[in-house]
Amino acid sequence: MLARLRATSTLSRALRTPLRSLATTSTTLNAHAAPLHTPWANPFPEHEFHVSPENGFLPRQDPLAELPIKYDAMESLLQRMSLRQPDGTPGLLATGEFGGAVLRELPFYDVSDISDQRLLTALFRDLTFMASSYLLEPCDINYRHTGSYGLARQVLPRNIAVPLEVVAAKIGAKPFMEYALSYALYNYKRLDASKGLDYNNLALVRGFAMTPDESGFILVHVAMVRHSGELVRNAVKSLDAARAGDRAAFDEALIGYRTALENVNEVMETMWKRSDSNGYLGFRTFIMGSKNQSFFPQGITFEGVDPATNPRHYRGESGANDSMIPLSDNLFQLSALMPSNPLTQTLRDFRSYRPKNHHAFLTFVEEEAQRVKVREFAQNDANSAALMLANLDLIRAFRHRHWLFTKEYIIKHTQHPVATGGSPIVTWLPNQLASVLESITSIASTINFGKLTQQNQAIVDEIMRRAEAQHRVLVREVDDLKKRFPNQERFAQ
Repeated sequence: MLARLRATSTLSRALRTPLRSLATTSTTLNAHAAPLHTPWANPFPEHEFHVSPENGFLPRQDPLAELPIKYDAMESLLQRMSLRQPDGTPGLLATGEFGGAVLRELPFYDVSDISDQRLLTALFRDLTFMASSYLLEPCDINYRHTGSYGLARQVLPRNIAVPLEVVAAKIGAKPFMEYALSYALYNYKRLDASKGLDYNNLALVRGFAMTPDESGFILVHVAMVRHSGELVRNAVKSLDAARAGDRAAFDEALIGYRTALENVNEVMETMWKRSDSNGYLGFRTFIMGSKNQSFFPQGITFEGVDPATNPRHYRGESGANDSMIPLSDNLFQLSALMPSNPLTQTLRDFRSYRPKNHHAFLTFVEEEAQRVKVREFAQNDANSAALMLANLDLIRAFRHRHWLFTKEYIIKHTQHPVATGGSPIVTWLPNQLASVLESITSIASTINFGKLTQQNQAIVDEIMRRAEAQHRVLVREVDDLKKRFPNQERFAQ
């Protein structure tokens, strides 16, 4: 299976050379030009997470790795929290002493006067780590001893709840752990400040386990998102080209987008060696949310806040909250073709758990792609359609690998029917994977093969055949897993 994924990357590279030469000889179709539009600009320029070709979906400056001295008590708890300490001894979570230490040692911090966005984002990261650790500590202990989660703590104490509520409001986030703002994309530091964001130059700031498996899991995501700037650059270029009816510029943008997706997928593939699948459940408990989870039967009560807002139900941290594939879905108008069902509604809900500029950019691209008819413009030319198909094949490869991870890291090891984000473990990812497989088949069937080179005909045909075969396998696979995980529809909300 992994060999097939690597072959796909090689295949899409083979598609590049002939289509590049064709792209540069294509004509400009001014008749397609759309009305003038407002260029993309980050609507919240003060926030740490901008969206730009320079940093993509990563923060505009490296995360604040250590809190100011005023927050020494919180910093001390965070340092002593992890299951494994740097010297190999057990930390507070391992011994079950974190919750008690929070109640004894954590002051009530007044954060109402803070306006520095870098500090606010670091405080959000650290308060969400503390909140998840406090709430889910009993579940982790119970799981380690019995294999079941039991019940979490149902009340978040005011010395975490109130400052978290205030900080979240200031940065426009939900007051619970997120992928970008907490666990992954604001949770790294460079080992050498003069060097880039390659995996080998990254280290964790915070962790629940602080094991090599957790470090690898988080930092592979950061290394993947390092390539998102080129996705942003070429997404905007493709929209501009389609708006202007410029075929050559459009094809070049699709080539650039595809190269960036190849780079993302190549880094994603390294997850297998960076984070052992047998170690994932050792820290997974702490990234779960309260939505659809049995250990929060009534949700979470935030102590010291408006009682009318309690109890709370939040989705947990999930790689599904990354913005690269949602961007791809919106650019190629896949989002509009997703099936109308509760699983797709869950997908839409996931997309609200991200930095405000990320959300705004995804909305901008979705609306502009619809307005300039990106998909239609691509399909009006055989070679543009083939380039779009190559991009969809890489989206397929990403989603397929994510499904492989889910089976190997989670389903193989647990009977828990719900993913960390509160979605059904068996049916949610296949919903999106099946949709892109169907789009590949649909687009491939409309391409005028007579206008493609013989080599490109073979490549497009192979992409189409693989999609059809993978769809058949996926349907059988999900049907079999539903027998082990019945009533998955309960969690599609």
